[in-house]
Amino acid sequence: MRRGGRPVFLDLRAMRWPPGAIASILHRASGLLLFLAIPLALWVLGHSLEGPEGFAQVRAALASWPARLALAALAWALAHHLAAGVRFLLMDAGLLGHGVRAGRASAWVAVAAGAAGLLAAAWGLVP
Repeated sequence: MRRGGRPVFLDLRAMRWPPGAIASILHRASGLLLFLAIPLALWVLGHSLEGPEGFAQVRAALASWPARLALAALAWALAHHLAAGVRFLLMDAGLLGHGVRAGRASAWVAVAAGAAGLLAAAWGLVP
């Protein structure tokens, strides 16, 4: 708050986010996405194990474009969450290096790993 007691409006879209903040926010978002996908993944797995007709139904459903987009989003979430998690573990263990340069570089590596996972999944999902 300011001196006059009035709050200051922060426009989050206009702020310049450091790479570490971007990697951290995306790590949380990817973890939430993976957590929310667990019930659907269990349902798909159970339905596919019911028999040949259940497997054929799941295979047909996963061939649709909305399902392919969802699978690509999950691949991004998994790749980014894994890379950012390893980054945080290495930082906590003191193995990653200290300082702003090492933090920024490792944050961009985590973000790039998520993008690489997305591109690999998109390439593999295109017929």
